Amino acid sequence: MKAILINEVGTTDKLTYGEIPVPEINADKVLVQVKAISINPVDVKSRAGKGVYGRLKDELPLILGWDISGTVVEAGTDSGFKKGDEVFGMVNFPGHGRAYAEYVTAPGSQLALKPDAISHSEAAAATLAALTAYQALVHKAQVKPGDKVLIHAASGGVGHFAVQMARHLGAVVTGTSSAANREFVLGLGAQEHIDYHGYDWKNHPSAFDFVFDTVGGDNIDNSITAAKAGGTVISIPTGLSEAVTEKAAAKGVNGYFFLVSSSGEDMRVIAQWLAKGHIRSHVSEEFGFSEMAKAHQHIETGRTVGKIVVTL
Repeated sequence: MKAILINEVGTTDKLTYGEIPVPEINADKVLVQVKAISINPVDVKSRAGKGVYGRLKDELPLILGWDISGTVVEAGTDSGFKKGDEVFGMVNFPGHGRAYAEYVTAPGSQLALKPDAISHSEAAAATLAALTAYQALVHKAQVKPGDKVLIHAASGGVGHFAVQMARHLGAVVTGTSSAANREFVLGLGAQEHIDYHGYDWKNHPSAFDFVFDTVGGDNIDNSITAAKAGGTVISIPTGLSEAVTEKAAAKGVNGYFFLVSSSGEDMRVIAQWLAKGHIRSHVSEEFGFSEMAKAHQHIETGRTVGKIVVTL
């Protein structure tokens, strides 16, 4: 089968195409013929030697990627699926997902049935990004009706799902983005929009119950400023340094880092929400399997609206 491998980290020219054997399954796994792959910032960072590369560096050559949608062509007796099922999910994150391939093995416990009404591209898009938003909002922050929620980078992959999910949970949502993406963010369901360019957080204090920081860096300080005492700040790109943690504690804010994990149970909830129209994937651009380098380069611009998908 065709696969994209990296033998060393670096720029997109390190993505190499090769032929490798179709992987074998055991009783609790399925073999999926991949139809679509979602590309995330962590893919790009890991290719460059950051992201989760440190966890995987002893497994070279690596097959990057974690987000898939496709058709089960072989099912283990304990997998919970059967041949012909259309499934989607985030495979083995933060381990070795091996998603950049024509066929992928995955534990049945990490997948869900793809809703009939959505495409493989839309399903693949609603995996790592959607799971991150869901696990942060539901499991970690436990957002409830009436909560004031601020979502940074609300037009991005994680952000655009987080806005929709927070609204579905009954929260009052404010999203940040550039002015160019204001209408997109409001169209997702946000009641308020903040243009992050030059916004003075210190002189415009707010009292958000939950601030979801998908940007990191200096923006963590802005997030703490925006949170109310007793509120929660979750940062996903960089984590919280000791200094920032101390600032959060001084204000009485709960601040911490969060890393998504594979979960078929959570994927089934996301599948239901997709099927019922509570959330939707915004796929801004699709690339062919031979254009993986272009997909990575698009992510590297930092200006992706919604999700980037590669189709097979």
